[in-house]
Amino acid sequence: MTDTIFAPATAPGRAAVAVVRISGPATAAALAALGLRRPPGPRRAALRTLRSPQGAVIDRGLVLWFPGPSSYTGEDSAELHLHGGLAVVAAATQALLDSGLRLAEPGEFTRRAFENGRLDLDQAEAVADLVDAETDAQARQALGQLEGALGERYDHWRRQLIEALAQLEAAVDFPDEDVPADVAARAREPIEALLTALEAALADEARGRRIRDGYRIAIIGAPNAGKSSLFNALLGRDAAIVTPIPGATRDVIEAPLVLSGYKVLLADMAGLRDTVDPVEVEGVRRARAWAAEADLRLWLVDGSASDGAWRLAADLLQPRDMVLLNKADLAEGADAAAVRAAAPQAQALSVSAGGVAGLLAGLSDRVTADLSGAEFPAVTRARHRGLLEAARDHLRRALGSLEEPELAAEDVRLAARALGRVAGRIGAEDVLDLVFASFCIGK
Repeated sequence: MTDTIFAPATAPGRAAVAVVRISGPATAAALAALGLRRPPGPRRAALRTLRSPQGAVIDRGLVLWFPGPSSYTGEDSAELHLHGGLAVVAAATQALLDSGLRLAEPGEFTRRAFENGRLDLDQAEAVADLVDAETDAQARQALGQLEGALGERYDHWRRQLIEALAQLEAAVDFPDEDVPADVAARAREPIEALLTALEAALADEARGRRIRDGYRIAIIGAPNAGKSSLFNALLGRDAAIVTPIPGATRDVIEAPLVLSGYKVLLADMAGLRDTVDPVEVEGVRRARAWAAEADLRLWLVDGSASDGAWRLAADLLQPRDMVLLNKADLAEGADAAAVRAAAPQAQALSVSAGGVAGLLAGLSDRVTADLSGAEFPAVTRARHRGLLEAARDHLRRALGSLEEPELAAEDVRLAARALGRVAGRIGAEDVLDLVFASFCIGK
């Protein structure tokens, strides 16, 4: 990397301060082109007047100098803290372009930090997650990953694999030496133990992604069961139209909600019923698809009804879902008893749109129980899951071929390679392009 890059690190628009970051071998020369005779002392803010190459004053602001390798990117770097007006930032941008610098690509600063050994790849991903964090739980997970919690789990597994690999390679490389005859068999126990750990991590893989992307809760039920009213009551605002006309909601309406510091995606959707209206048919299809993939379904039943309309949503119910008997302020109809009998395994609560404090508390408890855990989640992105599955599959093959140590050793080696790629120690260029493409410019 011989070129020098720059980018605004703060969002565009009217602001008190705008930060422009510079990184690369020509950083000191770029500061000189802006009118600084020499860079300030390392990591010390200095008030300076910045000028264009033509001599026009751009701004008077703070300049910070970070000589490599003790910088975020590992290269010579600098930050310009300017007044946040659009004209000032535009003038500084043009001056840096005139000095021979180029605008950075999304994530290029963090990519350089990775390529210069300042961050592992999983830590680089955590930087993007921390920038995008909307809740306390998301920020905690991203910070834990940035501090190495995810990498430590994978490094521990990788070290265990290397120990097992040493046993297998001893059997392959020194068959005539004074090596115990059962040395290959001795690799079975650590491989089985690690395979159990990887399978447990995969069984728990949804937890990290739910924290990052949001825990999905679907409100399902028949038309006019009160889904939109409950949706609005849980959100504390009018997000969905409420009318007495059945079928008013035709599409899935998603809205974010924070419960106990965790991000939740709450969805209102079309009432589930048989219909010939093509628009409503599509709405029901989308409702069923969203509900089937949700982490929790709130099955809302009109507790005052006796028409059996609730049955059209019954097939979506799963054992840990919640059954809500709505309109608790009205006389109970026959449907309430029928629902209790049909879904005895589900948690049943009586609710009304006017009072959802108890339901919110119950949902908070459920989300906390599902997303908290004793160990840091082993999967926070789909990339991690794919590599973990690859390592598991290689270990399964290794166990099946221990009688042929050469084959088993190769599979153990490939499993270790897959785990190493999580931290980016072994990675392909196209994987790096995919990871850093999701970053914002300036980071």
